[in-house]
Amino acid sequence: MPIAHVNGTDIFYVTQGNPSHPAIVFSNSLGSDHSMWQAQADALSKAFHVIRYDTRGHGKSASPAGPYQLEQLGRDVIALLDFLHIDQAHFCGLSMGGVTGQWLGINAGNRINSLVLANTAAKVGNSEAWLSRAAAVRANGLQSLADTAASRWFSPAFIEQQSAAVTALSDHLAGESAEGYASCCEALADADLRDQISAIANTTMIVAGEYDPVTTVADATFMQQKIPHSHTVVLAASHISNIEAEQAFTKALLSFLRIS
Repeated sequence: MPIAHVNGTDIFYVTQGNPSHPAIVFSNSLGSDHSMWQAQADALSKAFHVIRYDTRGHGKSASPAGPYQLEQLGRDVIALLDFLHIDQAHFCGLSMGGVTGQWLGINAGNRINSLVLANTAAKVGNSEAWLSRAAAVRANGLQSLADTAASRWFSPAFIEQQSAAVTALSDHLAGESAEGYASCCEALADADLRDQISAIANTTMIVAGEYDPVTTVADATFMQQKIPHSHTVVLAASHISNIEAEQAFTKALLSFLRIS
């Protein structure tokens, strides 16, 4: 099992494609793991060296006791690139992964070729709500949260049409590390990049979901107005747009990477 022992923890990763090709790193949403990006990885692997990893506290990566800080999540990516001897990479993150991407653009832009910030915001949600969720998960586990996750992640039509896939993702969330999930909630509670994202110099594509109740089109518009070299793509999807609008997301990603 490919594990990078970096930044004081163990980060699981998988790679596809030729290591001599340009690299792209995919970063998962809260409660998911690297597998959420399978369709995009398959589409890009002929032209790119694709790296997917599990954010600390998720999947097969370690879940050290928290709370975590956004800086830790960002430095995990830099340390993984160092571990793999990669100087620069494109970066694509969704939701929590998109917050990590913003940190990288602000603090380590020289290591990033371009950024894709999907279904995310410069400030995601309410700090008090994140801390409350962290406490509830530590006390009660993830099952009750998993039971209601689909309504936050996907549109009603997608839930009805793709019920098996939605159930599998909800079940995956229920089996995640409660400590890791709670610790990432605490990182999001503390993360507020609204006054910093104007420092991102990387060419950036911001992806929003038309029906996303978590990170809205208004959140994407705010980021686009702040980040100098950015544009926004709005997809007919809810929060996990790369799965709900898989083909449209992948098409937009391929187009962006060819011109960025």
